[in-house]
Amino acid sequence: MNRSHKTIVYGAVEGLVDEAVFRVLVHLAGGAHGPVFGRHGKEYLRKNLAGYNLAAQTAPWVVLVDLDHDSDCPPPFRNSWLPNPSSSMCFRIVVREVEAWLLADRERIANYLGIPRRLVPSEPELVHDPKKLMIRLAMHSRHRRIRYEMVPHPGSGREVGPAYNSRLIEYVENKNRGWRPEIAARHSESLARCMHRLNNLLKQNIDNRTVIRSPEVAYY
Repeated sequence: MNRSHKTIVYGAVEGLVDEAVFRVLVHLAGGAHGPVFGRHGKEYLRKNLAGYNLAAQTAPWVVLVDLDHDSDCPPPFRNSWLPNPSSSMCFRIVVREVEAWLLADRERIANYLGIPRRLVPSEPELVHDPKKLMIRLAMHSRHRRIRYEMVPHPGSGREVGPAYNSRLIEYVENKNRGWRPEIAARHSESLARCMHRLNNLLKQNIDNRTVIRSPEVAYY
């Protein structure tokens, strides 16, 4: 299908890896991704969420935010952030971080990292800190490049390696050997709910020709 005939979906995310996930999910649902806002962390998203929700009155939006340890479960967290979402808003909580969604495709992430599949947990949403687990798994990689680029170097003071985001984005976007959301959703309830909501959103057939002014512009 020609991109011009697809429903355009706008997005707002915490970071670059989340943006890659957003684009893949929209494409899988049969939509076309529009501009993606945010990318400056969780508090920036919360500050601008009212504007995104307002824009979602006339065009479909997806906002992805990590649950982290701000709440024990998604519903209270969602209600505290956005108690009255617009009809075209897909506000989804990632349990607990986007890395959990990526780990949920155990076969592909194990192959990408170059580790035994048995090291990848079968229930990634129960992992206390998915990002730290991803780094620990990368430490066991048989590929020197993965170890060097994803694991923080001693004395660097960094939480992740120098190309951590780039490697995860590569994994998400690789159509032949990378992340398979439809497989991952079998082991991640929050991902499955996100995909279900996005599919329903696109079925509403909202007019994608409406010009939306970025809500962030008005905030500067």
